[in-house]
Amino acid sequence: MQETVEKQYIPCLEIDQKYGRSEFGIMSNFVWQTDPKRLLFVLSRYKFVAKMLSGCRDALEDAFGTRIVRQAVPEVLATDIDPIFIEDNLIREKKSAWPISFRVHDILSAPLPAFEGVFSCDVFEHIPSELEARFIENVRDSMTDNGIAVIGCPSLESQTYATLGSKLGHVNCKSGEDLQSLWKKYFHNVLLFSMNDEIVHTGFSKMAHYLFIVCTGKRSHE
Repeated sequence: MQETVEKQYIPCLEIDQKYGRSEFGIMSNFVWQTDPKRLLFVLSRYKFVAKMLSGCRDALEDAFGTRIVRQAVPEVLATDIDPIFIEDNLIREKKSAWPISFRVHDILSAPLPAFEGVFSCDVFEHIPSELEARFIENVRDSMTDNGIAVIGCPSLESQTYATLGSKLGHVNCKSGEDLQSLWKKYFHNVLLFSMNDEIVHTGFSKMAHYLFIVCTGKRSHE
């Protein structure tokens, strides 16, 4: 193995030799090539999720930035409806210091076995309004009784500034109050947070580009 001039950098070479060079996934590569600063915003969302789920034994998600959450949660299952993205992750994550499980799964089809934490970033806005109840029910039913759900999505107000590509996929954006009110039908506690760029805060949600809700206390099936 080669050695660096300054000895403190030798562990960098050791990790390189043990795990190889990391590569971007399909979506993160697109962001890196077209709008690099957006990666900072996206990764910040997962840092917030990691802080909220710290202490959970396991967590379920619909997948990027998963490794940040894996630092705080011992077992993470990442799912996606599209096999292309799962296959891409399986190839890149064969050797990792932060092992994650991956599975193709459509959360609209069925819940998964109960997890202490469930999180989803940039998924809810892609769910048609007529299917949102099924999505929320299956998220709820994928949780243990004392579990935590962390859901992140762009705000309705942000769509004025969204790209055409985003608008095509964002079929169900909501204001903060409407998002919180909807999820309160399924959880006793729904905490609303605003986010602008990489900063999460409790400020006026109508000025937020992005929204987070943290849900606990599952309500019974209706």
